[in-house]
Amino acid sequence: MERDFIKELGYKALDNRLKRISDRMSHDTRKFFKEIEIDIEPSWHLVFKLLQENDVITMVEIAEQLGYTHPSMVVMLKKMTAKGYLVSEKDTIDKRKQNIKLAQKSIDLLPELEQIWHSCENAIYKMLDKDLSIIKHLDEIEESLRAIPFNERFNSEYQKVKH
Repeated sequence: MERDFIKELGYKALDNRLKRISDRMSHDTRKFFKEIEIDIEPSWHLVFKLLQENDVITMVEIAEQLGYTHPSMVVMLKKMTAKGYLVSEKDTIDKRKQNIKLAQKSIDLLPELEQIWHSCENAIYKMLDKDLSIIKHLDEIEESLRAIPFNERFNSEYQKVKH
């Protein structure tokens, strides 16, 4: 077996390890969608699900609720709109706002997407051997980073070593 340096580093490479897992899951999901001939990106499911709950929502609200930056959300929503999955309209009151809703193409696809999402959830559940404590740990990490950003933590530790 080849050496896995990131794994050897353990918690010291947590961000790299999480990124590698995320990239692998996205790559495999993209491959799955290609196999079943559905032209969507893995990350789009969050937008589909959010718009299922909210008939119309602004681009800013989507970015806030998903925790994405506004520029990355603009790119994603433009791609989804270009592929015919979303409809974007200027707000009638505030012309600066873009109201987003599911296009009919998405509405028609939702039953199949629901089956796909359910299958994905089952696969993750089985992969974690039904132990969802990792979610609790991820919640704790995210909450901790909201309270004190990583750069502040990092700098604090660096200052201790530097002096």
